[in-house]
Amino acid sequence: MIRALSLQSSACLLALAMLSVTGAGRAQSAPVAPMAENVRVDYARVLNVEPVYETLRATRAEKVCDQPAPPKPQPKDEEGRLARMWDSVKGVFTDNDKPKQAAPAAPRCRTVPVAKEFQRPIAYDVDYMYKGMKYRSRLLEDPGTRLRIRISVMPYEAAPVAVP
Repeated sequence: MIRALSLQSSACLLALAMLSVTGAGRAQSAPVAPMAENVRVDYARVLNVEPVYETLRATRAEKVCDQPAPPKPQPKDEEGRLARMWDSVKGVFTDNDKPKQAAPAAPRCRTVPVAKEFQRPIAYDVDYMYKGMKYRSRLLEDPGTRLRIRISVMPYEAAPVAVP
């Protein structure tokens, strides 16, 4: 009985090993990476760089105070002798030597929403030329006058055509 179990477990282990070697246990095969000798780096000449902007809008509350209008000066009575005499009599019977001034009015304040809009670059559309051909790519940084590019050469394999 023990010998039969060990034979069954050996057969299961052998079957698992064969599945992993043949790849039948995988749902999807991994893409084949290009060989290292078919990849190189070169430089292309940058023709044009256009920044791509993101528009941001922000609203914040701001306190705005309105200054009240200054009090209008009271029109003076005639500046004749009678007016001066009246002012002197009035000054004798009042407590203050100084004329009363109206207290300055407190400024009226309110909260106002202020909207601000600004732009920031988020990417760059780059036109460049390599071996007489023009290309366009969107990059995260401005490349300057030269752009480092990756050149990869692989043979073209046409898909098999199904014949009915």
